[in-house]
Amino acid sequence: MLPDTHVRRHHLTVLDNLDEPELSSSKIAREYLTPSGPEFTSTRCTMIQVAGVILCAFIVAHVVLYIASTLRQLASASHRDQLAQRLLLERISAANALRVQREQAQHSWSGTRKFEVRKKQLEAEDQCSFYLVPHDGRELPLFMPGQYLTFRLGIPGRDKPAIRCYSLSDGPRTDYFRVTIKRVPPPRDKDVPPGLVSNYFHDHVSEGDILDCNAPRGDFFITPEDSSPVVLIGGGVGITPMLSMLTRVTEVNPGREIWVFYGVRSSADHAFKTRFEELAAHNGNIRLCICYTRPDQSDVEGKDYQYAQRISVDLFKKLLPSNNYEFYICGPPPMMTALTTDLKEWGVPDNRVFIEAFGKASAPKKKATPKEEEAGAAPKIKFGRTGKELVWSDEFDNILDFAEDKGITMDSGCRAGNCGECEVALLSGKVSCVSAGAEIVEGSCLTCIAVPDGDIAIDA
Repeated sequence: MLPDTHVRRHHLTVLDNLDEPELSSSKIAREYLTPSGPEFTSTRCTMIQVAGVILCAFIVAHVVLYIASTLRQLASASHRDQLAQRLLLERISAANALRVQREQAQHSWSGTRKFEVRKKQLEAEDQCSFYLVPHDGRELPLFMPGQYLTFRLGIPGRDKPAIRCYSLSDGPRTDYFRVTIKRVPPPRDKDVPPGLVSNYFHDHVSEGDILDCNAPRGDFFITPEDSSPVVLIGGGVGITPMLSMLTRVTEVNPGREIWVFYGVRSSADHAFKTRFEELAAHNGNIRLCICYTRPDQSDVEGKDYQYAQRISVDLFKKLLPSNNYEFYICGPPPMMTALTTDLKEWGVPDNRVFIEAFGKASAPKKKATPKEEEAGAAPKIKFGRTGKELVWSDEFDNILDFAEDKGITMDSGCRAGNCGECEVALLSGKVSCVSAGAEIVEGSCLTCIAVPDGDIAIDA
């Protein structure tokens, strides 16, 4: 056995050897377990870069998926909001229509009611407004903007009351009605007197006078609460129902997109100029397009009017973003015929075009067939009450004019298919007619806007 001192010395020697750098465990690990050299450094950098790219792609993918999901949720929520808004507007519209019906039922009247002319105001050359208040002091019914009043006037020298219809030119009010009437001059190319009733209003109706009229009626009107964009088109005094529509829409649905096209000869005929400008100034959704066909030297383009031309569909194409609008038209028959024809060619559906005639209406004249032309045949009209049977002539615009020319007396009123006073029973045959404001019962005929479509018999 070795001595203790020798053992202790041996242990110390071993420990001393382990403390040498070349024999330490950390060095052994570095030299034999850890790769080294330039190849390893390049590989390690590449791996780090790949891992970074993968991590970034992973993060970007998650961000993109999150954004896409958020956008889908927002789109879905927006669609739901739009549907909810549309449903709300439909409910509001239905509620308003019901309210108007209730108001009309509560405050309306049968037959005629007496009104006092509270105010008479000139709006433009030969255009005058009449403010009417109920003589009995009772509240007036609401009406749909675009409807008209029917007047029954006892004009001196006439055996029967003269009946005419005039559009309401203001929004619904409970205390007054307003109509605006244009004086109708005699035609230039015909020996015909000037408009009887319009001239009577201008020359003989004064403030304080009492007039008889029926409750508002008519199928030409706008539903103010609807959200669809709309184009209002008025030629001359045909702007009056458009002003009623515009006024009401700005009161109950100011966000609705509205284009207004107003055509007159010059500033002398430009009625309600200040009123239209005020409405447009306070409602950014209203766009006024004033057309003068014959501007005066004093008329300033850009101030008094925007376009020195007639209203046309070509102008619509230049200004409107699309044809996706509802079109309301009131004016002289030639203007309405041209616009409705061109709108149809532009692709506007018939159910989005609404028209109202004013003045004397002319029905489309029936063209004879080749067989009729060859035989010289013409339709025959049998007047049941008088027993007369007469051969129709195409020189007349309607059955009413034809009958009066032949000495047959018939009831008549507005002569525009609105008041229904000329309605007679159609006993046999068919007639052709333009659209009318008055409701036409099946088997009836409005003689002021009808022409025979073959042989007919009427109860007159």
